[in-house]
Amino acid sequence: MMRKKIVVLGGGISGLGAALLAKKKGFTVFLSDNSKLTATTVQILKQHNIKYEECKHTFSSIISADEIIISPGIANDSSLVKKIDDFGIPIISEIEFAFRYTKAKIAAITGTNGKTTTTNLLGFILKQAGYNVLVAGNIGVSLSNSIIEEEYDYIVLELSSFQLDRIKKFRSCVAILLNISPDHLERYNNSFKSYTASKYKITKNQNKNDFLILNIDDHYIKNIKTCAQKLPISIKKIQKQGCFFQNNKIIINLNNETMTIQELALQGKHNLYNSMAAAMAARVFEVNNTIIRKSMIDFQNIEHRLEYVITVHGIDFINDSKATNTNAAWYALESMKKDVIWIVGGVDKGNDYSALLEMVEKKVKSIICLGKVNEKIINAFKDHVDSIVQASNMNEAVKQSYNLANKGDVVLLSPACASFDLFSNFEDRGMQFKREVRKL
Repeated sequence: MMRKKIVVLGGGISGLGAALLAKKKGFTVFLSDNSKLTATTVQILKQHNIKYEECKHTFSSIISADEIIISPGIANDSSLVKKIDDFGIPIISEIEFAFRYTKAKIAAITGTNGKTTTTNLLGFILKQAGYNVLVAGNIGVSLSNSIIEEEYDYIVLELSSFQLDRIKKFRSCVAILLNISPDHLERYNNSFKSYTASKYKITKNQNKNDFLILNIDDHYIKNIKTCAQKLPISIKKIQKQGCFFQNNKIIINLNNETMTIQELALQGKHNLYNSMAAAMAARVFEVNNTIIRKSMIDFQNIEHRLEYVITVHGIDFINDSKATNTNAAWYALESMKKDVIWIVGGVDKGNDYSALLEMVEKKVKSIICLGKVNEKIINAFKDHVDSIVQASNMNEAVKQSYNLANKGDVVLLSPACASFDLFSNFEDRGMQFKREVRKL
């Protein structure tokens, strides 16, 4: 009997992990990447006797597969994917493949903004409760690679719309849907409806014994249809079954039991939703109330997301490089309690800056445009702030921000754009910001 053949498209973190897991499970594996693989990846593939190709996709080798695992970086409407679909070969995500080989209880988190913070916070709470916990997915850790040698009590997954696009049977006993706003629409033929449908897939296979934690303050989420038990979170309305915010306290009602949380490590309106979602999920998993409360106080936010860097001569510097869309930047500005010098710009993903005007008028003194093309930002805000200047690199941007700021102000890097014009990625952008700030 011939062994089933798995082809993995893409040799990044998820692709490599999928190839290794498939090999471990006895499949014949072939990995194909249209770009050059890293030296480390090549070494690992050779070590495990996994055949591969780089800088090309050989179609004849790909369609010999029984099943194809696709990287989230490869678009569904690419010519290669369309040709594969025409041949009728099943295409799945790495998350779908790995799901087959774990018995852990899974919590899955998606949304346009707040995924990473919520994922890390829930993972932190569960670890504080003494469980063996894996935090993986879009957060930069391969689920497939992580479960090859180890079984976990709980797996907490951050999932992008791209990862959800190719699920078949993947199911989480707790799903969290935080918010939906326009992002990555270029991957969905500029259709917000299609993007929303991808996010909705997080609850696709849930049953009546599962739970969907959803932000009912979000217009695009509140009426979602699901077989799961809905646990709404809201900062506007009291919830008889769910979580709400009242009198500066988070209140959780679940199965006729109520708990309150008063002190939070994370600040800002957006982090209220993130905190509520994580705490709600922890209660579903029956984590002790005391552990939840302590975890909410002790938690340290992720790097590059509203990350306090340093105070220089009374000026605070905040790194929010992970804010790659206008919605994320809005939340960052909203959380600022001081006058803001705002560093913004990069690769525009079809941004509508009008949604930021009110917040900019209320919070921002000066804007520094950090990008190769800044006309759209300048035109959007020139009549709403005291000054707008341009910077061609991070050194310039930081020096200009320092000169424009006064004692008691905050300099906020929250670009609202992708980073690829001047930086390798948002991490590179954030690291350069921190490095230049520390030189002041």
